[in-house]
Amino acid sequence: MDKSFLETVNLPEDLKTLSIKDLKKLSGEIRNRIIEVVSANGGHLASNLGVVELTVALHRVFKSPVDKIIWDVGHQCYAHKILTGRKEQFHTVRQSGGLSGFPKRSESIHDPFNTGHSSTSISAGLGLLTGMNMQKIPGKVIAVIGDGSMTGGIAFEAINHAGHMGKELIVVLNDNNMSINANVGALSLYLSRLTTTLFYQTFKRNFDNMVKKIPLIGGFLNESIARCKKGVKAVFFKDNLFSDLGFEYVGPIDGHNMGQLINVLESVKKISKPVVIHVSTVKGKGYEQAEGDPTFYHGVSPFSLVDGKVEKKSRITYTEAFSSSLIEYAGKDNRIVAITAAMAEGTGLKNFKLKYPDRFFDVGITEQHAVTFAAGLAASGMKPVVAIYSTFMQRAVDQVIHDTALQSLPVIFIVDRAGLIENDGETHQGIFDISLFRSIPNLELLSPYDQTDMDRMLEYALGSEKPVMIRFPKDIAPDPVGESHEVVTGKGRFLYKNTSEILLMGHGGILSSVSEAGFLLSRKGIENDIYNLCFLKPMDEDYLCELVSCYRKVYLFEDNSEINGTGEHIASLLYRKKIKTEFLYRGIGDYFPEHGSRKELIKNCRLDAQSIFDFIVEGENASGKNKASKKI
Repeated sequence: MDKSFLETVNLPEDLKTLSIKDLKKLSGEIRNRIIEVVSANGGHLASNLGVVELTVALHRVFKSPVDKIIWDVGHQCYAHKILTGRKEQFHTVRQSGGLSGFPKRSESIHDPFNTGHSSTSISAGLGLLTGMNMQKIPGKVIAVIGDGSMTGGIAFEAINHAGHMGKELIVVLNDNNMSINANVGALSLYLSRLTTTLFYQTFKRNFDNMVKKIPLIGGFLNESIARCKKGVKAVFFKDNLFSDLGFEYVGPIDGHNMGQLINVLESVKKISKPVVIHVSTVKGKGYEQAEGDPTFYHGVSPFSLVDGKVEKKSRITYTEAFSSSLIEYAGKDNRIVAITAAMAEGTGLKNFKLKYPDRFFDVGITEQHAVTFAAGLAASGMKPVVAIYSTFMQRAVDQVIHDTALQSLPVIFIVDRAGLIENDGETHQGIFDISLFRSIPNLELLSPYDQTDMDRMLEYALGSEKPVMIRFPKDIAPDPVGESHEVVTGKGRFLYKNTSEILLMGHGGILSSVSEAGFLLSRKGIENDIYNLCFLKPMDEDYLCELVSCYRKVYLFEDNSEINGTGEHIASLLYRKKIKTEFLYRGIGDYFPEHGSRKELIKNCRLDAQSIFDFIVEGENASGKNKASKKI
């Protein structure tokens, strides 16, 4: 029986004595382990399979945690976790109480910086390296960033600053989408090997110093030679942006060739300036289905190991409801255009792209640009629909305020993955969008409960002359409740009305828990009405105050931060209007919810039906005791 290297490798230092052949076998074992666990748990598959050899090579050459490896986004860190003391816990990845699906400082000393959003690794790495240098702390810093993440503006800001500072930052550009011509690639690799040898670097430094010392013409001659070198690089290198910005450029090299990776990384360690190592990899490497469709297997639900198939849900999701409605309205109005920031499939715009390719724009991982681009489209008379996850909309707050709302431009923001989001953890929770955007003038904020809400709200937004934001969770959209209804600015609608003394309010996906709790309360004899807010901004304040005044007690529940959330806003409104009705609300506390299923997260935040039921029953029992004591 062949020896298993994965059984014997627990920490990075265990790689130091293995041969290239052994490291290749280990990479295959790691790849199989990742496929096995992700098929059971779901997770980021294609991106992790593409960097197995690169991860092994980095940990073989560098010395973590003395040397710091930062994984941009972090959705490719599974092999890193397996090699850094978390092998035995890897089966718990993305499960409640288990390992995070992203790097996490509190989880391991081998994770020097939390990541989860794109394009931040170079900035963070430069900051880490600068701080280490200032404190004379030894160690290298390596930022691993994908070609997709390089589309983000912050990555270029960091590259510009790093080149200016000239520090020994190592940037590994993981390119899994570029087609490299064989001849140019071979020549480029040869020149890269030449420029990374210790002999070359020493000769270059001594030669430059010697030229500078030549009387009268030394400075001029040195500048001339530098310009000449840049000219040569421009001829031989397809991309020389990094060289122009002060980096040594190495590559492209084969990211699955273990020997080549190790040789280049060993050489790069000795360069005393910032370096970009251009590595070419195959996303989904080693799993046929993932290689064939890396987009689908980027972030995947549990799937069959036999054929790679994912069990499809029979009921329609909020995202699918939005997608079908948008396509329908786009067929009636050719001014409607759709914009995404590298998330066409996740935001439901894939079918729109297929039907209306000329009206679809994927701008890359550039949420800020996406919003301002949409604002420009709106200013021209178009009807732009920008679909971005809630957690990523955080990156474009300034553009929503300055470029859109300030001018009252009719941009429609589709905020997908709002509220509590399963498995991805703290970095991806969509629990701040209401708090961030509700205070912005001119911006309207809506929250659909069912499929009818989604359709009517999108129709309303497309007819508005103001920016409109529609938020919804990653979840099944309930079947339509009640009769068809029109959207009335600032007003919601009743889901159930029994003319009782207690009113339960909510909106969006969490309203399902509220409705179920209302049913449990009715069975216990506590009659209640259930109201869907629909509009989080604006609210018809007079109408809402009149509505609330009809009840003895009103409860509101939402899966957004309580701070500056809907509950706080209504509580403040009722106080200002001197409404005497008792009002209680519950949202997400002042903390970052960890990873787990959406059902588990809702329960942990006490927003599930049973927790809501218990909360109200406890309150009613306390009210009864107070009344009895008053009678005595």
